[in-house]
Amino acid sequence: MLHRLATSLQRPAVPPFAAAVRCLSSGSVVIKVPLNFWAGKRRTSQEKCNKENVYEPATGRVLCPLEPCGAAEVNQAVEAAKSAFGHWSKMSGMERAKIMIEAAHIIERRREEIAEIEVVNNGKSITEARLDVDSARLCIEYYAALATTLAGQHVQLPGGSFAYTRREPLGVCVGIGAWNYPFQIAAWKSAPALACGNSMVFKPSPVTPVTAVLLAEIYAMAGAPEGLYNVVQGGQETGSLLCHHPDVAKVSFTGSVPTGKKIMEMASKGVKHVTLELGGKSPLLIFQDSDVENAVKGALMANFLSQGQVCSNGTRVFVHKDILPEFVEEVVKRTRAIEIGDPLLESTRMGALVSRSHLERVLSFVDQAKKEGATVLCGGEPFVPSDPKLRGGYYMTPCVLGNCTDEMTCVKEEIFGPVMSVLSFESEEEVLLRANDTDLGLAAGVFTSDVKRAHRVVEHLKAGSCFINNYNITPVEVPFGGFKMSGIGRENGQVTIEHYSQLKSVYVEMGDVDSLF
Repeated sequence: MLHRLATSLQRPAVPPFAAAVRCLSSGSVVIKVPLNFWAGKRRTSQEKCNKENVYEPATGRVLCPLEPCGAAEVNQAVEAAKSAFGHWSKMSGMERAKIMIEAAHIIERRREEIAEIEVVNNGKSITEARLDVDSARLCIEYYAALATTLAGQHVQLPGGSFAYTRREPLGVCVGIGAWNYPFQIAAWKSAPALACGNSMVFKPSPVTPVTAVLLAEIYAMAGAPEGLYNVVQGGQETGSLLCHHPDVAKVSFTGSVPTGKKIMEMASKGVKHVTLELGGKSPLLIFQDSDVENAVKGALMANFLSQGQVCSNGTRVFVHKDILPEFVEEVVKRTRAIEIGDPLLESTRMGALVSRSHLERVLSFVDQAKKEGATVLCGGEPFVPSDPKLRGGYYMTPCVLGNCTDEMTCVKEEIFGPVMSVLSFESEEEVLLRANDTDLGLAAGVFTSDVKRAHRVVEHLKAGSCFINNYNITPVEVPFGGFKMSGIGRENGQVTIEHYSQLKSVYVEMGDVDSLF
């Protein structure tokens, strides 16, 4: 997800604190372990279970070991968060903002270092990783500013009596992140939580566990109380322990619909607040009066960012029949020109998918599409880089599927990879019915030069985040989230303050009690 591509690309690189590694073929990236962090420092798990390997997607080599947390470690992390909450929640908004702004400054100074580690653990291009780090920093800056504005309401009542409201923090919040935007999601969840006076225990995906602990260290360096932001590693069992923990007030999760349902069920047993940012199978509508060049660029942005591993991607590309041949010719030409390879090289625009198993899953969708009658216009095959040290990586060529129909698996199911399905349509009414024919509703987009049509179509699209003449632009000032089974609650924007706080109403009687008894 991008904040502002053009603006961010113009920013000068900030020298990192640690030595930067410029290409993966050097194999010299060293990840500091352990990756768990609570009460102010990295912690070793005492859980008697096998360590898991964390892999480097670009090479396939083992990057570092992962120590999952069990009940004892989760309890310690939550206890640390409870302790920090007592102090943090009593600080003024200005005091909290000062620490958050310092954290943002540290991120800015360490931009290149964080981005490179993100690339090594996730596989996306260094260009995108820098933008993700920028988004994380901007989110923290944004909520630092909002922390100073949190206030209640005064209500004047008859007889001189009055009432007021207080916006108060929830307590210990849990964030559970996804593997496609590890550092950015950690910031998107922690920034509003901390701004409101909460503390947090964050569990990153076990596939990409490395950069969340960097954020924990940055908050500590900025002056946050010990235990304010903690990181516990692990998979489903660790997540379950967090969701069931009696001292946790809220769970915010980014990930798949099936897992989101389980988290909502677990959280319901303790009547915990829940935010869910789940999957999507989003439509992108391209009308005949569109600027075709912009529409093609929008479709590429809607499908191939982060190797297509973006929940909001507009993978169902509906193109009006009058411009379909022109659109397809241009989108295929530009897709074939995407440079694949070492994600730490400046020239690379598509790195490796996150894991071997996920690569195989995405390729299986392409095979299924061919069996169901779709035409592979380009890509959809494993890719082997020329550098022998990258040949164990998880690469594929970006794929455009033509002759797609609404009933095909590639059109109905979330692939979560670089696969674009192109469909034809004839009328506005028809394409709206088809676009909304899904249980998901995370995002949608429309390209047209008719401003009335643009707003009319957006009004009828059943999706939480909509784009007109662009796609996958996510400034932190704007709420992000879905309709239907794509989730509940929002991330980013002012409204998210309401999801990390609770309202207390106070009635003040200025006269005598008027009793009925």
